[in-house]
Amino acid sequence: MAKRALCVGINEYPRAELELKGCVNDAKAWAALLKDHYDFASSDVTLLLDAKATKAKIMGGLRDLLAGAASGDVLVFTNSSHGTYRADVDGDESLYDEALCPYDCDDNLIIDDELRELFADIPRGVRFTVVSDSCHSGSATRAPFEPALTPDHRRARFCNPRLLGLRDINDVRRRARPRGADLHPESGMRELLLSGCRSDQYSYDAQFGRKFHGAMTHHALGIIADRKYRISYRALNNALVPRLREQLYDQEPQLEGRVSYKRRQIFT
Repeated sequence: MAKRALCVGINEYPRAELELKGCVNDAKAWAALLKDHYDFASSDVTLLLDAKATKAKIMGGLRDLLAGAASGDVLVFTNSSHGTYRADVDGDESLYDEALCPYDCDDNLIIDDELRELFADIPRGVRFTVVSDSCHSGSATRAPFEPALTPDHRRARFCNPRLLGLRDINDVRRRARPRGADLHPESGMRELLLSGCRSDQYSYDAQFGRKFHGAMTHHALGIIADRKYRISYRALNNALVPRLREQLYDQEPQLEGRVSYKRRQIFT
């Protein structure tokens, strides 16, 4: 049984207005968790940080992660970065493509369809977990470019597509939905996805003590430690939602995938 992971964190983008502070810490923390508590060998955990996290390197890292995967293998992909969306280019403004923002996002987005195509051939029995602490909503209101004036300096991990020269959804924003929402039900997913928020919310970057992290990542790591590193994905998500609400974060983590996957112990 193989255990491999790819952990991505991007604080620094070529555009200064996109700078974040907690994503690199997220990636390092997930990597440390897997190595220290879930028997992932250091040589089997890859970190891609800041300028090294281009689209080509992330997609290449995912292909390497999935290459030769067999039943019983445990694979993990974590991503902490900005997210965005690409409004439908064919004229149907009720649809959009969700996207992750790699370091070179001005020219290269990672579209959800690309990831779906990559994950479609994962053999049955492979335990593949994706943790996405970013937001790519086409139905959320516009994210501010500057950190909020809060004690924890929170900032949305969302890149408005207008910054990248992409079309905005504008007045149909609240009716918009991801293109794949109806075509790709959870029952057909090969991966288990833990994401930081609903499609009409933001995932936040914030300061916790002396360190910055994603709010979802920070509290997920705390809950996992509190449970002595034995907790199911469903129990983790069920604990995360009220924890973030109590801390006044307007984000509700989502767990997507087959019911049997949600019942599993995390990262095993």
